[in-house]
Amino acid sequence: MNKAFTKESDADDDDAPLLPALPSGAKNYITPAGYARIRAELLDLIDNERPKVVEIVHWAASNGDRSENGDYIYGKKRLREIDRRLRFLTKRLEIAQIIDPSVHHGNEQIFFGASVTYLDPGGTERTVTILGIDEVDSSQAQVSWVSPIARTLLKARTGDLLQLVTPAGVVEIEVVRVHYPVPGSS
Repeated sequence: MNKAFTKESDADDDDAPLLPALPSGAKNYITPAGYARIRAELLDLIDNERPKVVEIVHWAASNGDRSENGDYIYGKKRLREIDRRLRFLTKRLEIAQIIDPSVHHGNEQIFFGASVTYLDPGGTERTVTILGIDEVDSSQAQVSWVSPIARTLLKARTGDLLQLVTPAGVVEIEVVRVHYPVPGSS
């Protein structure tokens, strides 16, 4: 049979991860705000988006020939994407360990949830916030707790000189400030 007429498997793209996998044996640390954001996305997919797409697919299927029905084909593809995201979010929320960074307010040691200002080798101050894998936004200067910069900074204190391994080699950075959210502000 000609390959042009064989059915492609729908399962090929079904389990592709949407976010980086957790390191083997690692906990899925997350802040209360990050947990709430992910839970809200999950509930929105279940309560709003998925029912709308199911309705469109049902309508498109009732129109007859499904093989050339764009609404049906796209709708089924979108349903697979939604279901994959639902499975992913459900699994991540099940293993999530919520850590409230405000319990460290006033502490100078760096733990999960800290906003850290450090001096790079050029003398430029940079600030990063150490968060969970599922909640980081690099455009907001947030880094995952498993990233090289976060692993270097964790457990250090204000004034410490640290050795950061970069692709260009080892560079020395200095911790200038450590800040945690105020308790009750989340």
